[in-house]
Formats: sequence, structure tokens, C-alpha cells
Amino acid sequence: DPSPEAMAADLDANWELLAEPIQTVMRRYGIENPYEKLKDLTRGQRVNKTIMQEFIDGLDMPQEAKDKLKQLTPATYIGNAIEQAKNG
Repeated sequence: DPSPEAMAADLDANWELLAEPIQTVMRRYGIENPYEKLKDLTRGQRVNKTIMQEFIDGLDMPQEAKDKLKQLTPATYIGNAIEQAKNG
């Protein structure tokens, strides 16, 4: 059986899972090349909470948008899973 602790640890080690919602919000605020900026962030290093939140803090967008992004975690982000389940 899968271990909930092991799954939680795997999620916590993969903050790059949040690239999709961050890119979406970056595009919403007209930030150029969001994919490339996140790719540069993750190249050659594991991204953790601190690194991701510092990246978000450096974005040119309203503080409210930054705060919402910083509330996301790999464990809580479900993307469009609900929509896919309804349409699947």
C-alpha cells in the first residue's frame, strides 16, 4: 500500500508542479515569456517552497495575485482535475 507520508514527501519535493498555475497568472498580467522564466528557475536545481515564493515575489503583478499564488502547494494544487473528472 502507498504510504501517505511518502506521497506527501514526494509532493513537497516537487514544487515545479506549480509551474502551470504560475504561468497562467503571469500571462494574465502580461508578463513576457513565463514558460522560459520558470524553466530558467528550475534548470539545474530542485525548487523548494522558499525558491518558488522568492520567484513569485519578484514578479511584476499585484500583491494580491502573488499572495494567492503563494498559498498554493504541490499537495493542494489540483489544476483542472475536477473539470476533467466531470467531463471524463
